[in-house]
Amino acid sequence: MMLRLDRERLVATMEEQATYGATEDGGLHRLALTEADREIRDWFVARLRAADLTVRVDEFGNVFGRRAGTDPDAAPVLVGSHLDSQPNGGIYDGALGVIAALEFVRTLDDEGIETARPVEIVNWTNEEGSRFQPAMQGSGVWAGSHDIDVEYAKTDDDGVALGAALDEIGYRGDVPAEPATEYDAYLELHVEQGPTLAEAGAAVGVVTGIVGFTWGAVTFRGEADHSGPTPMHHRSDALVAAADLITAVRRIPGTLGERTVGTVGYIDAEPNSINVIPEEVTVTWGFRDPDDETVERAYRRVLAEADHAAAREGADVETEERMRAPAITFPDRTVDAVRRAADARDCRHLDLVSGAGHDATHLASVCDTGMVFAASEGGKSHSPAEFTSWDDCYEAATVLANAALERATGTEK
Repeated sequence: MMLRLDRERLVATMEEQATYGATEDGGLHRLALTEADREIRDWFVARLRAADLTVRVDEFGNVFGRRAGTDPDAAPVLVGSHLDSQPNGGIYDGALGVIAALEFVRTLDDEGIETARPVEIVNWTNEEGSRFQPAMQGSGVWAGSHDIDVEYAKTDDDGVALGAALDEIGYRGDVPAEPATEYDAYLELHVEQGPTLAEAGAAVGVVTGIVGFTWGAVTFRGEADHSGPTPMHHRSDALVAAADLITAVRRIPGTLGERTVGTVGYIDAEPNSINVIPEEVTVTWGFRDPDDETVERAYRRVLAEADHAAAREGADVETEERMRAPAITFPDRTVDAVRRAADARDCRHLDLVSGAGHDATHLASVCDTGMVFAASEGGKSHSPAEFTSWDDCYEAATVLANAALERATGTEK
């Protein structure tokens, strides 16, 4: 049995979701728990109900839609992703996985297919980690990786607590944010966010696992002073120390491994005036690698480099690791289900490890987990330039649907 999704409906639904939080340059600005997020959640819930799915919203705002199976005691198959975006991000990141999951259950109804296992689709809260940290927050709470009360207390740059933001948009549900049952599998579709598939001429990626990573922040505290009369040898410039660390983060991956990457993506300087020596500067680090030991080595290196940079400038330093995720290897039965679905479509596909974290990272502790990637042209993501052709969106969504169908019907070979 091969499911054939409605391509026009998939595209139309993707285009419709992209109107919520749309930017003038064709991107998306739909940060977690903002008004734009509330609007897309309302839209999503309406689509779930239109598909006759049973809707539930848990205490952390994760939104589920359930389609009953013929065996009410069977472990469900869970499919989904996230609808929040990066600041001025793209229209595909996360959203394609949610819309593909919706199209999967719509197609089951179109073709009158009953599955033995129930099928659930989900929109996870705050996957991006832009407004509130850490990333993958909703799936992390649900999977038991994070304490819900600790995450409720997290604040954004304006001091708004996450719990208050959930209440403000009306999405703090009354269902416990935890698995209410055992799950057979979780499958997630996402755009690759890198160039590998496009460069190989492949439409679909069979994801075999996810890199491990460490995120954190370093704060340097120097001494504010007039930028004119203060001699250079009397200065303790927090920004100079931060600049030293930034260049170190750029160099560290080249000393560790071919797959290691490192980024400083955020900087905050005070008082941020042209005539004042910077007193306090915070920068972030992020390192990723498929090998957990390499990630740990990168973490130790950045701590040492921060200490050296502070000492050279006579500044104080404080470090905080904000998130650590182990590398994940997906089990054969979910990877093989995706591969079989891609083979049945006769589309060009590649096996690859995800270089980005996804909600599947946390779901791997709950049930067997797998992912499908759609090619990202130019490898661009987290920007309005993010682009995946509708043909590649359709191919990847069809592969996802048929892999999920195999799990839901128990027809694996």
